[in-house]
Amino acid sequence: MKTISLNEVAQHDQEVIHGKVYDLTHFLPQHAGGEHVILKHAGKDATEMFDQIHSFDIIERFLSPDVYMGQVDPEELKAMVKTVQETKEDNEVQLAREKMPRLEEVYNSFDFESIARLILRKDAWYYFSAGAQDEISMRENHNAYHRIWLRPRVMINVSKVNTTTTLSGTKVSMPLYISATAMNKLAHPDAEKVLARAAGRCNIIQMIPTLSACSLGDIVNARIHADQAQWFQLYVDTDRQITQRIVEQVEKKGIRGLFITVDLATVGRREKYLRRKQKNDKLSNKDKTEDDKRKTNNCKRTCNTDTTKGPKNNSMSSKNKRGSIIDPSLSWKDIAWLKSITKIPLFLKGVQCWEDAVLAWSHGCQGIVLSNHGGRQLDFAPSPIEILPEVIHALKREGCDPKKDFDVYIDGGIRRGSDIFKAIALGARGVGIGRPSLYAMACYGDKGVDHLLKLFQNELETCMMLMGAKTIDDIKPEMVDIRNLKDHFVPSPTDYLSKQTYERISPRESRFSKL
Repeated sequence: MKTISLNEVAQHDQEVIHGKVYDLTHFLPQHAGGEHVILKHAGKDATEMFDQIHSFDIIERFLSPDVYMGQVDPEELKAMVKTVQETKEDNEVQLAREKMPRLEEVYNSFDFESIARLILRKDAWYYFSAGAQDEISMRENHNAYHRIWLRPRVMINVSKVNTTTTLSGTKVSMPLYISATAMNKLAHPDAEKVLARAAGRCNIIQMIPTLSACSLGDIVNARIHADQAQWFQLYVDTDRQITQRIVEQVEKKGIRGLFITVDLATVGRREKYLRRKQKNDKLSNKDKTEDDKRKTNNCKRTCNTDTTKGPKNNSMSSKNKRGSIIDPSLSWKDIAWLKSITKIPLFLKGVQCWEDAVLAWSHGCQGIVLSNHGGRQLDFAPSPIEILPEVIHALKREGCDPKKDFDVYIDGGIRRGSDIFKAIALGARGVGIGRPSLYAMACYGDKGVDHLLKLFQNELETCMMLMGAKTIDDIKPEMVDIRNLKDHFVPSPTDYLSKQTYERISPRESRFSKL
């Protein structure tokens, strides 16, 4: 293993992480957090900043071994400049946290979101809350539930209500699971480990993300008990060997469901987050020394030039791709290969129409998740709850029984226990939550997620009692009214330019002067 001096690290603008030296120059355009984050740490020890966001093994998991240059002498490493310093924003976050309401004052999932907006760093808030373009689909995900009305039944003995059910062979306390989300360390240092512990205490399932902020081993070890069920969300890499290696690791850990993300051929334009990254780049440029500017120019010149093929294409479309982590060529032909490399039940996450639901069943998948990626991909993609009835109808028409043969899950916009009830009534096996668990974790850690899950369960129990449903199996389609479900009353985005340039008619000035 080659030992590299500090002078050499600085000369070549390489990054040091946990004592190892990496050349991440060619990864610049693909970094989801923006180029400025990597450039800022060129020639320095980036360990502290890296650990705030990523798991220690993410570079080895997804990047070529060629990026590893060697290691720094441990004695020299002690002398390296630390890159994390307290900022004005850190002080503002601390003050906001001191003013947070007591946990017992939080009455619903929206309360967590309101608090999170105040106590999260802006980078974190913009990342978690951003939707694609005008964010119509993101808002519609929850708004669609408002167009589903309930039809309560009365005079039924509901003195004992039971929310337990089975999700893909696992008995759980309620038909809700924690869905996979990325960048969880922006919310809490323990990230997915917090969610694993909370899921275990509540006896629900956690879906682990491919881009987890903690290692797979750490998340699995965070379980409350050995029999606690976990699922895994998988991005299919362009390098199928990487995908196969991940699947093999997942299978060894006893994961019970493999959820293939199929709605991410490219990254949606999340303009709120893009503006934030652009602002960070400007601030970073403003504070640069002449040496920093030299590093930036050198890195970009190396990155943008391929010595064998000439300048690379740096168009918006090429920058907008997640590099090798996402494969835009993923197709139905790959299902057979995925099934051949594992015995874990296979699900497709990101189905958005009944035609693809039927194809998933005919290709031998165990189920699907109706999802538009939290409204972060294609704006004006339909809300999952809106297409749920037609998906269930289409599957039954093809001879598939969703209650026995094929599990249909749904995520996006779940904010109330009554939302869970509505989804179950329309045929969903269970529902997933993403942002609510992130916000609860960001605000109050383990106790916050515990409280959130109790709120969902209490709301679901209350809804079931008032609807006359003693068990999950008692929730039927006739208990909801969906006649207005497809009525879209979507406000048009404000035309700010027109408002600024248009001059309204003004009243005539008085002919009489004021006395």
